[in-house]
Amino acid sequence: MRLEKQSIINDLRARMQQAQFVILADYKGLDVAAMSDLRNRLRGAEAEIHVVQNSLVRLVAKDLGQAGLEPGLTGPSAMISGRGDVARAAKVLRDFIKEKEKPTVKIGALQGAILSAKDVGTLADLPSREQLYGQLAGTLAAPMQRLVGVLNQKLASVVYVLKAYQEQKEKAAQA
Repeated sequence: MRLEKQSIINDLRARMQQAQFVILADYKGLDVAAMSDLRNRLRGAEAEIHVVQNSLVRLVAKDLGQAGLEPGLTGPSAMISGRGDVARAAKVLRDFIKEKEKPTVKIGALQGAILSAKDVGTLADLPSREQLYGQLAGTLAAPMQRLVGVLNQKLASVVYVLKAYQEQKEKAAQA
């Protein structure tokens, strides 16, 4: 194998090993300016996009045990990969597709699990990691807030009883 091709394979292998997710898309019809725009948007989501050769991705995917990507390796392919939040990257991709009507998502992989194009769309609909953490914190805090409220009511009841007892003693002392 040529040294140049081996270098590309090594780079592709490293990118796929380090990535938490990989999404393959058909970039046909995107001009250089649109591809640069998408690249910049994905950078904010800790993801990157690269045009890839299907045969090389097929070879690397087989080596890494991700042979399930095979059905998506037809036609022109761009690989979106990243180490950040997959939902953020999927949202960026979805929003870009709504604007430009390109690229078309073919298939994806998330930590070894194969995702269909519909699954990638579902990921885009999920709240971000920060929003999920906030929802979890709110869910965990709600019972504690109710407990504090109940304890405050009980404490207030004791105070009212003591105040009523004090007033009754004062009335008895005056009489």
